[in-house]
Amino acid sequence: MVTGEVNYLAVLIAAVINMAIGAYWYSPAGFGKQWADLMGWGSKAKTDEMKKGANKSYAWMFVAALVMAFVLANVVRLAGAVSFVEGAMVGFWIWLGFVATVQVGSILWDMKPPKLFAINTGYSLVTLLINGGLLAIWG
Repeated sequence: MVTGEVNYLAVLIAAVINMAIGAYWYSPAGFGKQWADLMGWGSKAKTDEMKKGANKSYAWMFVAALVMAFVLANVVRLAGAVSFVEGAMVGFWIWLGFVATVQVGSILWDMKPPKLFAINTGYSLVTLLINGGLLAIWG
């Protein structure tokens, strides 16, 4: 069975780390202002509208982070990664093969600016590198 040896505490911690990185990444101290402007959400009315549904969005994002960490833990284990660097490399290949390639459609078809692609896929890259590394050593 693929999920037989997953460290569920490590999966939980990886999901929390994912959320913490996202909280900084998309905050005003990180890339939040640039991201909101690039999304066309720079107005106060749009920001207020986003805040209304924030709790529900954060809850769903945490569920998504748990799923991602669980799947990544399995891929790291199947790849035989046992060091931080090996796990980070698994995270990198997952990012390159599945995140960056899918997200490039936002530039090609949604006509979003390349800088928005860089912000969003940069966040995914950082979380997959860190989570891959941690799941390898904690797995």
